[in-house]
Amino acid sequence: MKKDFEKAMDCSSGIVENPDMYGYMSGLDNLKLYARLRNVSLDRVNEIIDLVGMSKAAKMKVSKYSLGMKQRMGLALTLLHSPKLLILDEPTNGLDPAGIKHLRDILKQIAEKDIKVFSPSIDTRFGVSNIKSRNRNKIEAIGINSINELENYEADTYFIDEFQFLDGDINIIEKMANKGKKFFIAGLNLTAEKKPFGKMGDLLCIADNINMLTSICDNCKNDNAIYTFYKGKKDGDILIGDSEYLAVCRNCYDKLMKEYSNQ
Repeated sequence: MKKDFEKAMDCSSGIVENPDMYGYMSGLDNLKLYARLRNVSLDRVNEIIDLVGMSKAAKMKVSKYSLGMKQRMGLALTLLHSPKLLILDEPTNGLDPAGIKHLRDILKQIAEKDIKVFSPSIDTRFGVSNIKSRNRNKIEAIGINSINELENYEADTYFIDEFQFLDGDINIIEKMANKGKKFFIAGLNLTAEKKPFGKMGDLLCIADNINMLTSICDNCKNDNAIYTFYKGKKDGDILIGDSEYLAVCRNCYDKLMKEYSNQ
């Protein structure tokens, strides 16, 4: 905020005491006016109206709103431009118990909307809707089959695991990134035969930052494994399965490949 006050304020929003709107205009028209000032689409206006549960009353004049309805429409105004920081002063004021619960559900939904985690549907090692961290904790994920499906999910940040197994148009990620979306993507860049793996090669060409991670070599136990070695028999496409894959260092990879070729 000290470095760029205007930019910081543009990323924030809030309501202090009661929301202030033009009473002679409908709630919808108030939102449309604010949307034009913020360069927000009409689709976003309709999305926010649905989110706060004001679809049936959106065309009513604000002067006829109850206090609870004003609170909901005021919340819609604050959320319209997708602020990073949301400040609400007694947002449950004037709401009945059902309204309070609805408001809490909205805020919870907003919090969960910021980041979405994805995993290829083909990878069912930890369950269709899970990925597993290094310390074996499960993280809930959305199963997808194609990069193109990412456009169906609204979020600020997208995390994608096992990206090498996804098909689709890689340009979609670049297009979304150009609109301010952030992507954190993990995956294998090479197959067990050291060939480009899926769309990973195309992804590396458009990435802003690339971190090449190593693992513990399953063969010599040194912390410099950069390849995977498939010890099982495969027919056609590479199969997913921890039991048949080894993380290996460069030296062990060459040794195992010689042993494998001599079998």
